[in-house]
Amino acid sequence: MRRLGTGIGWRPEIADAVERMPGIDWVEVVAENVCPGHLPESLLRLRERGVTVIPHGVSLGLGGADRPDEGRLAALAERAQALGAPLVTEHIAFVRAGGALTASPPLEAGHLLPVPRTRDALDVLCENVRIAQEALPVPLALENIAALFSWPGEELTEGQFLSELVERTGVRLLIDVANLHTNHVNRGEDPAEALAALPLEAIAYVHVAGGFERDGVWHDSHAHPVPRPVLGILTDLASRVAPPGVLLERDEDFPEPAELERELDAIREAVTVGRGRRGTTVGGTATGGAVAGAGAGGVGVLARPVADVRERLGVAQAAVLSSLVAGTPVPEGFDRVRMGVQARALAAKRAGVVAKVAPELPVILGPGYREAFLEYARQRPMSGGYRRDALDFAGHLLKLGRPADAEARRELREWWLDRAGPAPRKRGMTARLLRRRR
Repeated sequence: MRRLGTGIGWRPEIADAVERMPGIDWVEVVAENVCPGHLPESLLRLRERGVTVIPHGVSLGLGGADRPDEGRLAALAERAQALGAPLVTEHIAFVRAGGALTASPPLEAGHLLPVPRTRDALDVLCENVRIAQEALPVPLALENIAALFSWPGEELTEGQFLSELVERTGVRLLIDVANLHTNHVNRGEDPAEALAALPLEAIAYVHVAGGFERDGVWHDSHAHPVPRPVLGILTDLASRVAPPGVLLERDEDFPEPAELERELDAIREAVTVGRGRRGTTVGGTATGGAVAGAGAGGVGVLARPVADVRERLGVAQAAVLSSLVAGTPVPEGFDRVRMGVQARALAAKRAGVVAKVAPELPVILGPGYREAFLEYARQRPMSGGYRRDALDFAGHLLKLGRPADAEARRELREWWLDRAGPAPRKRGMTARLLRRRR
C-alpha cells in the first residue's frame, strides 16, 4: 500500500482552492459524481501534477441483502481506471432494501445505514465483498459508518465485526475517526476500545470530518469544523499505527480556503503528536500501515452458503427502511426516538439533495419548497435516485393541482415535461427559468 500523505475531499465548490493549497498529496472524489469520459479539468490538472485521485463510492450498498449490482460495480471499476487510482473505497452499509428478494416494493434510503453486527449480516457482507473484489481492477477498502441507531440483538462488537471481515476477505479498511466519535455519542461505544480491537494493519487511509450535536444526538454533517474529540481519536489511532494517509472531508458550507488549510494543519499536528506516543499505547501496534494478506482478490473462505441468510437479512432491512421512509411501524427492539430522528434526517437530506440536483424547483416553489417536499417525503419513499425523486415530486404536486399560483404551476409543468421525456424539449429552458425568477 503506497503512502498517501495528507489529502482533502475534492468537491466542485472548492476545486480551485484545492489546486492552490500547499501540501496536498492526494484527493478523494465521490465516484458517482464524476464521468470517466468527461473528468473535470481540475482533477486532470491535479493528476498531471502527480496528485493521487481515489474514487469513493456511496451507492453499492455492500451491506445489503442483495448481491452487488453488476452495473454499479462496472461503473466503479471504470472510474478507478480513468483516474489511475491505486484503490477504490466504499462503505459497510446498506442503502436500499425490498424488491424481488423479499417480494416487497423496492426502497432507497438515499443514505448509508448501519448493518446489524450479526453472523448473518457478516456472512452476506463477506460474500458481497468477494464479488466486488473480483469485479474491481484495484484493491477495495471499506469505511466504518456513523449511525444514529443500533440494531437489537447484535452479536459482535465493531472491532470483532471488522476483524473477521478483514480475515475472511483480505479487504482493507478506511477508518473514519469522526464516525467513531459519532458512534461514541449515539451508541455509547468507546473509541479507544474500538481502535484497540480493530485490525489496524489493514488500514488503507483515514477520514476526518466535522459534525454537530443536537439533543444528545451527534450528526455527522461534513459541514462543520473538525471538533477536538475527533482530532483526539486521530491522535490515538496514530499512536497505535502509522496511517498511510489522512483526508479531510467537507461536503457543504465550505469555509474560506485559509480555514480549510488550518484544519489540515490541525490534522497533521494530531498525527505528529500520535506518532510521538507510538509504542506507549496499551494494545497498540506499530506496523507502519502495511497491509497484510492478499491484494484485490482477498483471502480466506466464507463460512457457509448465504442464500437463506440473504432472505432473512433482506426482510429485516426492508422492515427497518420502510419504517424510516414509508411510515410503517418501527420494528420491535429498536429505539423509537432514535428511529424518528433518523427518519427526519433522511427526509431533510432528500429535500437538500433534490434542491441541488434540480435547483429550479426551489426557485419555482419559493419559500414553500421545503415544507412541500417534506410533506411529499412522508407519503412517498424514494424508489430511485435523486433525479428520479425530483421528477416524482414535481409530478406529485401537479397531480394535486399545486402550487396554487397559476404561473408557478405552469412553470413547474414545463419543467417536468422538459425532463420527463427522452430528451429536453426546449434548449436553455433551465437557464431562462432561473434568470426570469431571480
